[in-house]
Amino acid sequence: MTDSFSYQHIFTQQMTIPCRLLTNYVSIGLNEREVMTILHIHRFLQSHIDFPTPEELASCLTINEKECSNILRRLIQKGFLTIVETQNEQQQLSETYSLDPLWEKLFSPKMEKEENMPEGTLFILFEQEFGRPLSPFEIEMINAWLDEDKIAPSLIKAALRESVLMGKLNFKYMDRILREWKRKGIHTVEEAREHSKSFRNNQMAKQSGEPKEKRDTSFYYNWLEGEE
Repeated sequence: MTDSFSYQHIFTQQMTIPCRLLTNYVSIGLNEREVMTILHIHRFLQSHIDFPTPEELASCLTINEKECSNILRRLIQKGFLTIVETQNEQQQLSETYSLDPLWEKLFSPKMEKEENMPEGTLFILFEQEFGRPLSPFEIEMINAWLDEDKIAPSLIKAALRESVLMGKLNFKYMDRILREWKRKGIHTVEEAREHSKSFRNNQMAKQSGEPKEKRDTSFYYNWLEGEE
């Protein structure tokens, strides 16, 4: 019984990572040490530690603090990482790392020709992100999006991307995204991207006046809550 609880604890300590990072990091100019540093920054951010020091990062890696500082500097210079200044309600300034530039590079139109993506490729992408074959129900849902709702494969892929970035990789979440886009008259990937970008910018502007602990709640649009 003790072993069962121990394993259950392990499975709850998980972190969502886009497969595209692991399969495309070489093509965008990253090496393995840089990727591992990025993964630990991502882990710290999810734990609400917004500005981990080189010492904290190096303690999880096989490099020393100086090497870690050099990697952080290269990531910023190469446009994969940025430092954002925020202000709480006491007018206190603080800094946080943002990996938005990296995600934008990975999912940019240059990385994927979204508008002309074959339907067959869509199922492969879903299986890659889920890390398993799709169930008959999941295949049926994708086919319903394509055949009944007449949603472009590129827009379905955009919903999958939003779901991955939010760490909510499930079909209910993606279905809510697609229905919300349809309600708002969004029919192209570019329109979806602009809508999400506008929402994130508005949220960051609102959070700049909130205490630090409240700042991290809506970095990407929460499609399950949506706008009624």
